[in-house]
Amino acid sequence: MRSDAIKKGIERAGHRSLLHAVGVRSSDMDKPFIGIVNSYSEIVPGHVHLNIIARAVKEGVYQGGGIPFEVNTIAVCDGIAMGHNGMKYSLPSRELIADSVEVVVEAHQFDALVFIPNCDKIIPGMLMAAVRLNLPAVFVSGGPMLTGRLTVDGKTKRIDLITVFEAVGKAVRKEITEVELAQMEELACPGCGSCAGMFTANTMNCLTEALGMGLPGNGTIPAVDNRRVQLARQAGAQAVYCWAKNIRPRDIVNEKSLHNAFTVDMALGGSTNSVLHLMAIANEAGVSFSLQRINEISDKTPYLSKLSPAGEHHIEDLDRAGGIPAIMKEVRHLLNMDAPTVTGKSVAKNITGSRVSDRDVIRTRAKAYSQTGGLAVLFGNLAPDGAVIKKGAVPANMMTFKGPARVFDSEESATQAIMKEQIKAGDVIIIRYEGPKGGPGMREMLTPTSLITGMGMENKVFLITDGRFSGGSRGAAIGHVSPEAASGGPIAALKNGDIISIDIPKNKLDVQLSKKEISDRLAKLKKFEPRFKTGYLARYSEKVSSASTGAIFTS
Repeated sequence: MRSDAIKKGIERAGHRSLLHAVGVRSSDMDKPFIGIVNSYSEIVPGHVHLNIIARAVKEGVYQGGGIPFEVNTIAVCDGIAMGHNGMKYSLPSRELIADSVEVVVEAHQFDALVFIPNCDKIIPGMLMAAVRLNLPAVFVSGGPMLTGRLTVDGKTKRIDLITVFEAVGKAVRKEITEVELAQMEELACPGCGSCAGMFTANTMNCLTEALGMGLPGNGTIPAVDNRRVQLARQAGAQAVYCWAKNIRPRDIVNEKSLHNAFTVDMALGGSTNSVLHLMAIANEAGVSFSLQRINEISDKTPYLSKLSPAGEHHIEDLDRAGGIPAIMKEVRHLLNMDAPTVTGKSVAKNITGSRVSDRDVIRTRAKAYSQTGGLAVLFGNLAPDGAVIKKGAVPANMMTFKGPARVFDSEESATQAIMKEQIKAGDVIIIRYEGPKGGPGMREMLTPTSLITGMGMENKVFLITDGRFSGGSRGAAIGHVSPEAASGGPIAALKNGDIISIDIPKNKLDVQLSKKEISDRLAKLKKFEPRFKTGYLARYSEKVSSASTGAIFTS
């Protein structure tokens, strides 16, 4: 066993003494040591209950014949970090999480691992670490939050966090009162779990299942459902099984499983952040996966389930309708069905017996929302290395668009202009210097997109940024523009009034400027000066790569 490095031999007497101090018995020394990497936190709603999940995982490890040891990572709540400098730390936390897991696991020589993430950057950070370490590992998330219920004039509707963000725009325009807004904020998030829609956290938890690293149900069983605790217990036992059978992450996470994950992503119309994270995970696995290939997958994959923010359904509905196994069965002709998973079985065997129980939630291909996927990568002279859009959440009248640029060098300045109603119908809002290097940290633009929607401009203006969008963003919004402004990308050359041309069906994003005009403007710009001179963000800005490669650290 790998853990023999800390528990076997006369020279390890001191190590065993320390292990006895944490409750390990002499008879336990012959059993595998299973690290339980938890991201429990009292500030993150998606993580506040993970101590309960960890307890169940430990029970499963004991039942499987292993010895569990719980360790922790940091966690950032993107909703709480949104709209201020805290968001600059969200994406960078992904690399810290991956590195910290590597440190604690290597230092203590665990034999296998169970990962307990739930929210946005924690999931990909842990997946990156799992692939990097390549120890037998199973993922079990904390599960999605239930929707809130709001009753107005005797009618009850379901609401979620995005309802509140978008209601701010309505309050600015006096369409609702501050009392009505306060009522929404009290009811929208009724308890623990990752926010209720197909936002980034739930997208990544679903894709962890599609990758084969999570057990069936990982992505959709609600946080408060007793099946979630049962799943956690099963995950603990399964980690011991994976250790015994020597099933490792790199046996599972490969070109086939990444293809499966992107296919499921397209069928669900997941968060645009999934592209960033799956590219980073592919990098850890040593798999080359181009942005052009993502479009090829999208071109073949029907958009079958439109969940919030794009539609009215939520993750609890997807779970009731059959969950990820049902989605995978619907697109099985597009999947690598022989791909292995942590169950010890192939994808084909995992989804045998699954079925769709609600065709309003999961449509057939014949009745799909579209015959192509919910995400797309755009290219053109404004984004030579690509930009990402959740096309399934774009109003029908905005699929092609042409308009003058309104250029802002920060999220704050754009937000102020929107709130002061200085943006006109037909404008293309440009928010730049918010990329991985420029932000730094590639902030999510949920505040401006929510304001635009709440103020009734969703089908009248486009927003383009080298930053990111929350999984909760909807509307005509293009992010991840690469190269970013701080790296001298064409977006840095834009001026107010430049005509931007967008053609989503053709995957095109252009500015009506010649190549020479763009290069001449860029040549006159001052060299980008990093916004942070000390601390983690200074180091991050120096090392981070383009969004087109997953915003990973360069060597």
